Amino acid sequence: MSNPETDRPVAGRTRPVWLLAAALLAACGGPATSSATAKDVVPDKPAPKEAPVTKPVLLAMTSHDKKGDTGESTGAFLPEIAHPYAVFARAGIVVEFASVRGGRVPLDGVDRDDAVNAAFLDDPEVTRRLHESLPSSAVDPSRYAAIFFAGGHGAMWDLPDDPSFVKATARIYEAGGVVGAVCHGPAALVNVRLSDGAYLVAGKQVNGFTNEEERAVKLENVVPFLLEDRLVARGGRFVGAPKWQKQVVVDGRLVTGQNPASAAGVAEAMVALLREKKTP
Repeated sequence: MSNPETDRPVAGRTRPVWLLAAALLAACGGPATSSATAKDVVPDKPAPKEAPVTKPVLLAMTSHDKKGDTGESTGAFLPEIAHPYAVFARAGIVVEFASVRGGRVPLDGVDRDDAVNAAFLDDPEVTRRLHESLPSSAVDPSRYAAIFFAGGHGAMWDLPDDPSFVKATARIYEAGGVVGAVCHGPAALVNVRLSDGAYLVAGKQVNGFTNEEERAVKLENVVPFLLEDRLVARGGRFVGAPKWQKQVVVDGRLVTGQNPASAAGVAEAMVALLREKKTP
């Protein structure tokens, strides 16, 4: 598979990245992420001659581990954690982990053939921090330069109505921070309102797991709602791509990605925004 970390995101543009559309149609619903090498995971040092980001990024996740009444397990989709984590780490940005209930995060998409996934799992300090995640109720939004929501089908059940993540997202954004989400992660944004009462996504170009992709994995009648439809209902201008293609949409300080192929690209766009010094 090709490496999605090598492509720069462009708002509203699509580029085919994977040819494995049938390979991994579970969890967040798309193919596995790229087979990047272990050297892509933890850099020796941050990139030189670039403005430092002094506050951490909060990587926020679901705590939900079942797909409705199907009996099938789900959770946070590992490539949408590991690949963005690698991008942030390579940029020298500290990442902290939080989940709805805190503690151990249920994982889906655990594919050790992906070297980035494997290196993430083999780092005992990183996995310890992941599974000692901060509960959303304990998050102090003022500590973070950005919040990033990983996907996985579990996100559809608990992220939309989690009051702590909803509040933290609005506060980070209104303080000048960056908000990012990928695949089913934008479910965390559908109920976020700003201080003027408007939805965060209203009037903005947005992206997420598409109706077409949800139907392709045969979960359109299992998830509580279709993410694309809900984002549109909240006033978002949905900019989708054909299923399984990488799609990263940037609208101001809001960055959203369509599927696992887009995970690293969302993080790369967030890093670029953070380095513009328009954020805390």
